[in-house]
Amino acid sequence: MKIPIRIWILVIALILSLLVIKPTFDTGVAVKFVEQGSTVAEAGLTSREVIKEINGEKIENLEDYSRVINSIFIDEEEKRLDIITKENNYVFLTSEIPQITVEDIQKTNIQTGLDLRGGARALVQPDVPVTDSELQDLVDISRNRFNIFGLSDVNIQGISDLSGNKFMLVEVAGATPDDLEQLIAQQGKFEAKIANETVFSGGEKDIADVCRNDATCAAVTGCSISQGGYACNFAFTIFLTEEAAKKHADVTSELSLDETGRYLNESLFLFIDDKEVDSLLIGSSLRGQATTQISIQGSGTGETQERALEETRKEMNNLQTILLTGSLPYKLEIVKLDTVSPTLGKEFTSSIITAITAAILAVSLIVFIRYRKFKASLALLLTSFSELFIILGFAALIKWNLDLPSIAGILATIGTGVDQQIIILDEASQTKSLSIKDKLKRASSIILSAYLTLVAAMIPLYWAGAGLFKGFALTTIIGVTAGILITRPAFAEIIKRINN
Repeated sequence: MKIPIRIWILVIALILSLLVIKPTFDTGVAVKFVEQGSTVAEAGLTSREVIKEINGEKIENLEDYSRVINSIFIDEEEKRLDIITKENNYVFLTSEIPQITVEDIQKTNIQTGLDLRGGARALVQPDVPVTDSELQDLVDISRNRFNIFGLSDVNIQGISDLSGNKFMLVEVAGATPDDLEQLIAQQGKFEAKIANETVFSGGEKDIADVCRNDATCAAVTGCSISQGGYACNFAFTIFLTEEAAKKHADVTSELSLDETGRYLNESLFLFIDDKEVDSLLIGSSLRGQATTQISIQGSGTGETQERALEETRKEMNNLQTILLTGSLPYKLEIVKLDTVSPTLGKEFTSSIITAITAAILAVSLIVFIRYRKFKASLALLLTSFSELFIILGFAALIKWNLDLPSIAGILATIGTGVDQQIIILDEASQTKSLSIKDKLKRASSIILSAYLTLVAAMIPLYWAGAGLFKGFALTTIIGVTAGILITRPAFAEIIKRINN
């Protein structure tokens, strides 16, 4: 029997969704953050590694890690730690619990919001009106600052409400409201030092301009194979004020060259809030020169060349942002601050999965009782779950954080989908003299009208409430669009074949 193209489209969409979601059954704990200068950092352990064993005991999840670590450090005596990660082995002596932050391995590419994983959220507003570009600069600088403090699992985005007021939404997994409030309240300070002497600071006083988005003065200069992967280099130009250029000349005039003769023996160190964020080489030609134009160089690494290029461009953009504006350019007012515990987030997730499954099964049972057609009920069940799977796949593809409003949107989509599938069943069951093809065409026109009405209602909701309803609006639009293009046509084709 020839399989209709509509069914093939549904099958292909499900396969692509599975590939994007990419479920994994790997075990261990992922290292989120390693305290700089700690014993474990000096041993070489870095973030993004996955711990598999500690002192011969397997680590399959966060509970195993806590149990093993607490059993080892029952007193203050020095202990030997043998940590085996997915990539390397580390052996060192220490008398304190490793200063690292770990989490369970992410089982899929589906990203969840704070409502489901726990943490703190703040809605903040600059103390002065800002343009869209100024708000984006504020977001870039804020993201950089949070990364400096070791908070890598941070979501920051600029949003606006229907009145045109602009806000910054900050979400930090694993943080408390007090932590978040402290970081946001600090406006920050940027300094560039050579030989422990400040040469220039961020902002208009010392930085006249930074080359950005111009390939003639800001670009990735090349990539090469390095140990364990690839490394790419970048270079961009910054323009100092006359005062800062003279200060740079005075500080560098007494410095010697390094062993290569290409650079000075001291680097340019960048600090934010007295924390070092990067160091840059200084070309030998700049020694003692009151030049206002300086080429900043750096690099990025990755397991593949594509990953290295991505990291290099990210590093270059971060440095450009730091040098251009330095500290936060505005004082921020916290409009809303709240928190969700990780335990409550797990309960939410479990309850949501149960609710969605129960809803779909209950509707399928009602359909079976109403129409007395087992095949039709099974078709409704399969297409409803297919729609849910496609929504999750698309969310993983665009890296959308699923929060409670997003889950509500998914539930609304499933409800809308069931309504529309019942319309198809009702039209197909009519005893009028129309052919099954004409009946399904009439059902499709009704469904299309409902789809357009729903999307029109969701568009203003996308920006309402300073973006806090964005998740509901987006997942609803994604779901009903996937339904109208993929699952509804496939369901209609199945019903057509059942009735023939």
